[in-house]
Amino acid sequence: MSYKHLGIEIKKNVLKYQQKNAIHYKSSTTNKWIGISWESFGKQIQQVSRALLNLGIKPQQNIAIFAQNMPEWIIADIGIMSIRAVTVPVYATNSKNETEYIINDAEVSVIFVGDQEEYDKAYEISKTNSYLELIVALTSTVKFKEDGNAVYFTDFIQQDFDDAIEIERQKREYELDLNDLASIIYTSGTTGEPKGVMLDHSNFSTSLEAHEYELNVDDTDSSLSFLPLSHIYERSWVFFCLHMGMEVYFNQDPKQIAEVLKEVKPTVMCTVPRIFEKIFSAIQEKRKEASPTKMKMASWALGIGNNYYNKHKRLDKKVPFALNLKYKIADKLVLSKLREVFGGQIKFMPCGGAPLAADMVSFFHSFGLNIKCGYGLTETTATVSLFGYQHFEFNSAGKAIHGTQIKIGENNEVLVKGPGVMRGYYKKPDATIEVFTEDGWFKTGDAGKMDAEGNLVITDRIKDLMKTSGGKYIAPQKLELALVNDSFIEQIAVIGDQQKYVTALAVPSFENIKKYAVEHSISFKDIEELINHNQIKDLFEKRFEELQQEFSMFEKIKKFTLLPKEFSIEAGEITATLKLKRKVIQQKYKELIDKMYAE
Repeated sequence: MSYKHLGIEIKKNVLKYQQKNAIHYKSSTTNKWIGISWESFGKQIQQVSRALLNLGIKPQQNIAIFAQNMPEWIIADIGIMSIRAVTVPVYATNSKNETEYIINDAEVSVIFVGDQEEYDKAYEISKTNSYLELIVALTSTVKFKEDGNAVYFTDFIQQDFDDAIEIERQKREYELDLNDLASIIYTSGTTGEPKGVMLDHSNFSTSLEAHEYELNVDDTDSSLSFLPLSHIYERSWVFFCLHMGMEVYFNQDPKQIAEVLKEVKPTVMCTVPRIFEKIFSAIQEKRKEASPTKMKMASWALGIGNNYYNKHKRLDKKVPFALNLKYKIADKLVLSKLREVFGGQIKFMPCGGAPLAADMVSFFHSFGLNIKCGYGLTETTATVSLFGYQHFEFNSAGKAIHGTQIKIGENNEVLVKGPGVMRGYYKKPDATIEVFTEDGWFKTGDAGKMDAEGNLVITDRIKDLMKTSGGKYIAPQKLELALVNDSFIEQIAVIGDQQKYVTALAVPSFENIKKYAVEHSISFKDIEELINHNQIKDLFEKRFEELQQEFSMFEKIKKFTLLPKEFSIEAGEITATLKLKRKVIQQKYKELIDKMYAE
């Protein structure tokens, strides 16, 4: 099959599917899901293209989208790229300063914004910014300032354009080229200054080809989109879904994900480990509260599921008749109910962004939830490797996807070569040279190894490696992964670089420690008082001791501080894909950290 420019692929599907729904959103007034047909989807994309041409947007000019997930986000995105302009996504959670940095670096003249918060930041920037000329509000509830140059999305695309604009649109469509720059995606900056990753249409086209080769999906499938479209992971996944004719549901409130899953019942959905960690913790808590009979039944059913899925189906072995019979009973009584937490129709769920503990992956697979763990970066148009349908290893990130090569370089660094690798960093030639070897391999900055079967195993982020003052190296992610799956620990940040021993900032599961306090007659007036209670501190000391048994003495956390609130995207402490921003955390909590190292 010949893979073309995304704009052409979408146009083909508009003609093919017409009245079938392409995308869905939930009405804020009726609380019901509303579908947008392929025909309407295509018309709105073309109107965005015409409106931008009417402003005089030139080929390869940069246009920003600063909004949370919504249908208009993807409509604006494809409309931009369909006239050979370049989409610059900006996280809705970005601060005014972070957003202004991107606007200045990419010389953005037009920005699409989501709600009031994004508009207000863009407006403040526009007052003194020499590049930003127009703000387009994707939602009609935004209140404009009188002196600002802004327009509502509906008004922007519902204009009547003269014939010359349509002629130019068709000309741009004819000139669409896979070598054109498609998007500049600024890294979330866990360390240092954000860099603009340049991806061209060839990167996206080959990503579609690789995923179609690897995944068994078709136009009868549906996907729930809840990770930020500003990130390459969700955006490239939505492109793939649209390319395949799948229906995409946009969830605008991540806090409602549990309810939305049951409403939409998607067959596929890309996720991050934190989702599974939270659900795993909730399941474990419910199992503790269950009666001995129910506990026994659940354990039996999961044991049967483990044998059926992990020891037979995964390894492509024939399922014995007796096991098949037991599985049907186990599935009806227990396993199917666990799958219903995810809507009950899931075929598979790609999972990336960070490692997910092998025993947790195995647990979910044991009741038939097919988590496809993978590995990728913005610089590689997301996926580099992922689980196949069989013979995958739970402690790995799967094998290299179709068309991509992986090898291990110096210091165990994972190196990648393939058509998904970026063309470079925008306006940063030196930074680009630094991340490529002389023979063209991209240096990921992650440490890993390849097992005997060709599976990639990520061991740590090289830049995250810590060296104690005693000269010992600590891999913080490995330690955090071992601890965060505990039902009492919500989040954890390991500290230790250039220090005499390892410490941690831990965010407790507030719900579970409150429950523990009630069970043990601990009185408290607020969370602050509870986390400083000696019995709670003793509880965490015991949990840490138990969970770190397999670690060397120099790796173990010697002291910890419990925090009264979660690390958040809004506070700039974690990225949009929920990775810790270590430098920010260390600066913000310096006083607490210093206290743990004081004699």
